[in-house]
Amino acid sequence: MTIEEKLALLDETFEADEGTVQADMALDDIDEYDSMTKLSLIVMMEDEFGVKLTSEMVRKLETVQDILDLMK
Repeated sequence: MTIEEKLALLDETFEADEGTVQADMALDDIDEYDSMTKLSLIVMMEDEFGVKLTSEMVRKLETVQDILDLMK
């Protein structure tokens, strides 16, 4: 999966407009990044990448790049 495809998947998960989410963005700067989005992120990461995120792991995420680094 390319970086563009991963970012598009994050746009969808965050329910953001296409092309909104960029690798260098701080998660706190994304209006759509709220508690429901965090739950959606946990589910998407397990479904798409087999990565089981814990709530502690999600709390430590600071940037979109942090999420991208977990997408293997």
